[in-house]
Amino acid sequence: MFHRNPTELAKTLAPRQRLLGLDVGSKTVGLALSDTTRRVATPHMTLHRTKFAKDVDTLLALIAREGVGGLVIGLPLNMNGSEGPRCQSVRQFARNLDERIDVGMAFWDERLSTAAVERVLIEADTSRQRRKQVIDKLAAAYILQGAMDSLRGAIDSGALESEAR
Repeated sequence: MFHRNPTELAKTLAPRQRLLGLDVGSKTVGLALSDTTRRVATPHMTLHRTKFAKDVDTLLALIAREGVGGLVIGLPLNMNGSEGPRCQSVRQFARNLDERIDVGMAFWDERLSTAAVERVLIEADTSRQRRKQVIDKLAAAYILQGAMDSLRGAIDSGALESEAR
């Protein structure tokens, strides 16, 4: 089931259910997990894409093992906010996934996530080979952390509104 945004997705989660962040590429899917309080995103693994059914089986096993209640999928919008071929590909992946996985999903704008992560890795003097190994799961963590930070902002602003009343 698709939700308009991570805030709507979070309303459907049971306490202590995790979120799984996905950075979907043509050859890999970076995966990151939240903690059970949904405050910290941690890079988990990079899934090297093969057949869709096998990739879904891997995701289903991870969802069951880690207590995942929802997916946050990075949506690679163009810099002007429009959607190009990569967005269409990610949306199709998500639609196909939605037919097989029974957890809620929301998209999150991932503009510049990979570039931001790569910049940090370069500043940390990480070798090109090591960057290639970790960039997808780190980008997934960046995406998931951004979505979770927005959830805290929504909660905090809701608390401020109720205090003002």
